[in-house]
Amino acid sequence: MATHNVLLIGGGGREHALAWKLSQSELLKTLFIAPGNPGTSQFGKNISLDISDADRVVLFCRNKKVDLVVIGPEKPLVEGLADHLESHGISVFGPRKEAAKLEGSKMFAKKFMKKYEIPTASFKTFSSDKFDEALNYIEKRDRWPVVLKADGLAAGKGVFICESAEEAGQRLKQYRENDMLKEASDRLVIEDFMKGEEASVFVMCDGHSAKILHHAQDHKRIGDGDTGLNTGGMGAYSPAPIVDDHMLDRIEREIIAPTITGMQLEEAPYKGILYLGLMITPKGPKVVEYNCRFGDPECQVILPSLKNDLLDLMVASEEQRLDEKEIQVDELFRCCVVLASEGYPGSYQKGKRISGIENTDSNALIFQAGTALEHGELVTSGGRVMGVVGSGGTLQQAIDHAYDNVDKISFEGAYWRKDIGKKGLLHL
Repeated sequence: MATHNVLLIGGGGREHALAWKLSQSELLKTLFIAPGNPGTSQFGKNISLDISDADRVVLFCRNKKVDLVVIGPEKPLVEGLADHLESHGISVFGPRKEAAKLEGSKMFAKKFMKKYEIPTASFKTFSSDKFDEALNYIEKRDRWPVVLKADGLAAGKGVFICESAEEAGQRLKQYRENDMLKEASDRLVIEDFMKGEEASVFVMCDGHSAKILHHAQDHKRIGDGDTGLNTGGMGAYSPAPIVDDHMLDRIEREIIAPTITGMQLEEAPYKGILYLGLMITPKGPKVVEYNCRFGDPECQVILPSLKNDLLDLMVASEEQRLDEKEIQVDELFRCCVVLASEGYPGSYQKGKRISGIENTDSNALIFQAGTALEHGELVTSGGRVMGVVGSGGTLQQAIDHAYDNVDKISFEGAYWRKDIGKKGLLHL
């Protein structure tokens, strides 16, 4: 049985979960993680490597005889790291730059969906020098709320749901004045608000075929009851009861199949993880957004359910043998609660000592994200510090298991939502 040296790119909670799952593979020889975090070091070798320098990544892969590079975050994918590596004969799990535009450009994605008749919200697009026209368009609307989306990547913070023209005007001003948003909002998408319930469906693709891995529901807002600012994600649970077998069949027929076919016709075949952010509306599933990688924290509840060897699936995908595989998941529910730093998603302090992880039970999974080691002690180093994953035969058991273990971990200013998973209970 051939074994593989693997380089995993990234250092968040998603990559900790990926490292944990990849380490279980019989096909794995050595796992390198760049840059990783204190949690990933349990499952491989953390590497200090500038992942924004594609030539250095190539050199590392050659020196260490890396057989497969797994790219976790969206930014290097959108910037074309997969293209650069593959041009040097290095295999990659993740889409090339043209395919990653499904996430990298909201405008591209919306026009793509319109062209291939994939259900989504109605929209209009504006360039940054036409924001006055955008505001005029909004003021004439008679349907509220309205959704504003920065065209480019904004770390999950480029989308605003506005209840009035006044609020929309304030958000347009924010796009102009906030340095991160200014770069992402060179173009703007304005779309109708879709009523329904959100769900995330994760699909593995090899350019020609696609297999659904599993589904989940994320909690984006910072506050209980889905209030406050958007974040990178404050928790998730899986599976999402609203995505029953009938709905999953519709998603496959109406969204996944035309997406894969459409990308082939665009001469940008999609390889890697396709994460569908969906709204389950009274008329059926509609695409809120495409993402070109695993979600974070959805990855933390999806991967523990997967019974397949993840590395085996990734190799099959890269070799376009995915149609030979049958995806298998267990029957347990999972709930992930994110512990965040006080002040997130705004400014927050770092360096707070973390304690109590050793007190969590053996069935709980703790995936580190914004952590660091200082003088041998684990401390906070990011807004989302870690995810605590509980499991159970019912969703309520998974929720209780997660929160029981959250209570055992502490650091100064720790914040977490108290209602992760409660929406799912309404559908059971």
